[in-house]
Amino acid sequence: MSQDKKIPRPLTKESLRHKALRYIDRFATSRENLRNVLMRHVQTSNYYHETSIQDGIDWIEDLLNKLEAANFINDARYAEGRAGALHRKGTSQRVIRMKLMEKGLSEDHIAQALTALKEETQSENLERDAALALAKRRKLGPYRLPEKREAYKEKDLAAMARAGFSYDLARDIIEAESVEDFER
Repeated sequence: MSQDKKIPRPLTKESLRHKALRYIDRFATSRENLRNVLMRHVQTSNYYHETSIQDGIDWIEDLLNKLEAANFINDARYAEGRAGALHRKGTSQRVIRMKLMEKGLSEDHIAQALTALKEETQSENLERDAALALAKRRKLGPYRLPEKREAYKEKDLAAMARAGFSYDLARDIIEAESVEDFER
C-alpha cells in the first residue's frame, strides 16, 4: 500500500512571496540562497502545473529586490553572522570562506566578514582560536582523558585536518600537555 504523493498547488506571485517570508522567518539567508530556494518551488510548480519558468524568475527578482530594500535580507550582515557562528564552532577560515561561497556570497562580503570577525574577537590568531574551539567541542588532544590521548592521537590529527586546519597547528594542539599551554 503506497501513499499517494501530494501534488503542490500552482505557484503564484503571492504564494511565492509567502514562501519567501516564511523561509526568512525561519532561517538567516543570503540573497543567492533565497533565490535558489524559491527557484526550486518554481521548478516544482513548472513540473506539476506548467508554470512559466520565466514568470517565476521575474517574480523572484522583483521579490528579492523588495526584500533587500526592506532590509529583510542583507548579505553583509548574513556573512558576518555566519562567519562568527562558524568560528565559535571551531571552523577554520578556509572552510568558513568555502561555506560562505556556497551560499552565494561575494568575495567582498566574505572578506568584510572575516575582517569584522578579527576585530570582534580582538584575536591575533583566529585560526588557532577556532582550532582550540574544535578541540574543546570534540574533546580532542588536551581535552581528552590523559590515558586515551596517545591511542587517539592519529584520529585527532585527522579530525583537525578534515576541519581544514594545517598539520602544524593541529599537531601543536593535539600534542599539547595541557589546555593551559594555549591560554597563555
